[in-house]
Amino acid sequence: MTFVLYLYRRFFPVFIGALSFFAMVLILVDLLMNLWQYISNGVSLSQILRVLLLYFPKTLSFALPLAILFAASYVLSDLYAKNELTVIFASGVSLFQFTLPLLVIALLLSYVLFIFEDKIVVPSYAEKTRLQNKLLGQSKSLDNNNIVIIADEGRIVYKAEFYDETQQSLKQPVIVFRNTDTSLKAVICGDEARWNGSNWELSNAVQYIVYKKTVCFSSVPHIKLVQTLLEPPETFRNNTISVEEVNIKEARTYIDHLRRAGLPSAEARSQYYKKYSFPFIVFIVVFLSVGLSGKSRKNVLLVSLISSISAAVLFYVSQMVTMLLAQFGYVSPIIGAWAPIILFIFLSILLLRFART
Repeated sequence: MTFVLYLYRRFFPVFIGALSFFAMVLILVDLLMNLWQYISNGVSLSQILRVLLLYFPKTLSFALPLAILFAASYVLSDLYAKNELTVIFASGVSLFQFTLPLLVIALLLSYVLFIFEDKIVVPSYAEKTRLQNKLLGQSKSLDNNNIVIIADEGRIVYKAEFYDETQQSLKQPVIVFRNTDTSLKAVICGDEARWNGSNWELSNAVQYIVYKKTVCFSSVPHIKLVQTLLEPPETFRNNTISVEEVNIKEARTYIDHLRRAGLPSAEARSQYYKKYSFPFIVFIVVFLSVGLSGKSRKNVLLVSLISSISAAVLFYVSQMVTMLLAQFGYVSPIIGAWAPIILFIFLSILLLRFART
């Protein structure tokens, strides 16, 4: 218990300091990148501070893995350099036993990061982007025109001249219903379709249905066909959804839409699985720092910083490669998201096996 408290007393001040430093650097970078535009648009200091405050959770999410890697690597290397770990090893405590409390903390922080990312980072960053675009005159309308949407696994095709986000309505909709073999089943046209919270309601609608190879006309659409118009208004908006920028629930809804529409979903699914795998980077980097520690007794601060940045770059590059492989269908989305985690676990175990004890 004495070793655990001693390790935590050495680790947490460095970790909090590194986390604050890296987060502050990211905030300053974002500020400097947009400073001239803020000045040009006459944005007030209070509005700029609000944007930076909304960006702060995102910076913590970015900085956490690097900060914990640096803190663990620095503290363990410093203990090696001062021969404190030699005394601990001589007392019968192995390197793994001594660093186990750090691994437990890292595992808990992985779970915290997952919740923090989904519940706080995603909405705050979305609000930051919206507010920043508004202040810089870059707001984008969600209204859309000349829309064609494939839904229900290709069995329903929506076509409309215009989508009004304010009224959640489709102007001049033409809805094509197809059989499972993609043959034509029916067509419904109308002046307008409005979303009632559960499905689309059409006004002045007419129906054309294929019956025994003959096209039949009806001024009253069949109620069962109308009740299948369940595609949510979000699908018709003038926006491109990035799975990375939405929470778990919204990402799952978007992927379900891609599947219903019969559209490619490999990239979206790999980003979805990444939401679960990425928080484990906190555990991985601590595990990795245990194996990297003790490689040098000189310039501990510099060596720890360089090794931390190098390990982080190596991880992100390997993750980028596997995600691209998943995106283009060379590997499955779940492998694309989890392969770097598994690779670095084995690498950490290998480094730990040959670590100085």
